[in-house]
Amino acid sequence: MKITEVLEAEHRVMLIVFDEIERVLPSLEVIREATTLARIVEGMLEGHGQAETDLAYLALDQVLEEKGQLDRLHEEHQEIDANLRRVFSAGSCAEAKRLLATAIASARLHFQFEEQAVFPLLDRALQEDTLTQLAAEMKHRMPPAPNSSH
Repeated sequence: MKITEVLEAEHRVMLIVFDEIERVLPSLEVIREATTLARIVEGMLEGHGQAETDLAYLALDQVLEEKGQLDRLHEEHQEIDANLRRVFSAGSCAEAKRLLATAIASARLHFQFEEQAVFPLLDRALQEDTLTQLAAEMKHRMPPAPNSSH
């Protein structure tokens, strides 16, 4: 498996979580509910973004023909993070829900940009063994799955 496939698989999982959050968002009644969901999104995106930065984008930085794309990636990460942080200081539940929805929408667009522009560039620029080695490295960085004793 290549690093781009691993990152796309993570996108798919996060999109499912986003769908569920968007489904319940209208029913939230207190800020604490929105901030709890924002912390979940923040945690997922933080680990994913760090892996992208450490593994894929460091490699991409070496081969990127147009520096603007890498700058865009970093700017989008910062924008999503800023929207999530604003949820925690929202003055009302309505504002917190709006900010959380904005962060999720930004993340969706960011994933789409990565999958349409960045990941294909990585696949073209790096050799197959490098892509699979990066995926293996990412696997080693993931926390072990909890033991289930159901």
